[in-house]
Amino acid sequence: MPDTAQTADKIQSTPIAPSQAAGNAKRKRLLTYLGIAVAVGAVAYGAYYGLVASHYVSTDNAYVGTDTAQVNALVAGPVASIAVSETQMVKAGDVLLTIDDSDAKIAVAQAQAALAQAQRHVQGYYASDEALAGQLGARQADVASADAQIAAAQANLSNAKTELTRRQNLSASGAVSQEELTTAQNAFTQAQAALNAAQAARAQALAGVQAAGGQRATNAAQFAGVDAAQNPEVLAAQAKLDAANLALERTVVRAPTDGIVSKKAVQVGQQVAVGTPLMTVVPIARAYVDANFKEGQLRKVIPGQVVELHSDLYGKSVTYHGTVRGISGGTGSAFSLIPAQNASGNWIKVVQRLPVRIDLDPKELKAHPLRVGLSMSAKIDTSNK
Repeated sequence: MPDTAQTADKIQSTPIAPSQAAGNAKRKRLLTYLGIAVAVGAVAYGAYYGLVASHYVSTDNAYVGTDTAQVNALVAGPVASIAVSETQMVKAGDVLLTIDDSDAKIAVAQAQAALAQAQRHVQGYYASDEALAGQLGARQADVASADAQIAAAQANLSNAKTELTRRQNLSASGAVSQEELTTAQNAFTQAQAALNAAQAARAQALAGVQAAGGQRATNAAQFAGVDAAQNPEVLAAQAKLDAANLALERTVVRAPTDGIVSKKAVQVGQQVAVGTPLMTVVPIARAYVDANFKEGQLRKVIPGQVVELHSDLYGKSVTYHGTVRGISGGTGSAFSLIPAQNASGNWIKVVQRLPVRIDLDPKELKAHPLRVGLSMSAKIDTSNK
């Protein structure tokens, strides 16, 4: 034990070399500088985050999308010709393909004939109205004639009745023979029958007037209130002709919008039915970006904020500028075919992502075209509220 104490005293009393002291001082200075540098870096990063970085949210989970135009067959028939190829750029209205139009032309000819027949049929209503008007006038004349016959029969009956009464009065005194009395009786009976016949003829004439009036009214109902061109029969025939012409026009399939032909799935001679998918036209000039941000990044994101984007296709050398259009109504998992069963006992929290729709500058898209599905990176400036 005394030896150990003596050894410690010797070590403490041993003087430190000058080179060793200088090294210790230098080490302390370096550590001090390092601490200062770390502190300055921390302050600088804090200032940068507070003033700049906290106003931006970014993600590389973003992809190009657009509202593609599906081209389907609107009429059935064999494909006669195809005017475009895969990846070809087309303008709205350009011919994409044609379907054999033989049947459509026949249908148009039949519809034209049906329209002409309907027009003539309607013209016949007007001609029939004139004929029925003449018939009605004739029946009314028959009534007038029957009235005249009734008047004559009534006069004859009155005269026969007078003669019969006179002879009946004279027959009691024997001044009139029985034969004369019988003749007067017969004349009275005939006059009564003639009056009855005239009255029956008038009733028949009145029935004829009613029948002719009903026929004319029925015929008039076919064209009353409209001219010949607006008659329902003509309009129906015209509608069938329009439908036939539309079907003929649809045998020529045209591009619904500007874009690139994609997914062409049709060949010459192929029999297509109504609704058969033929190809897709992708309007790349109206492309947008769906950026999938984590739910915690969207606290300050609102429509109208400015976005900077880069595409993996062009790299950092090309910067796209866009604006936030809106935020999707649900996460991808919520709209999946089999949604997550978060209420189950095996629940594990997973950070969700919400698609944010971003509109791109059309001029920049024209200068640097994109394609659907390309990867993008997006950074939103959330300082603009």
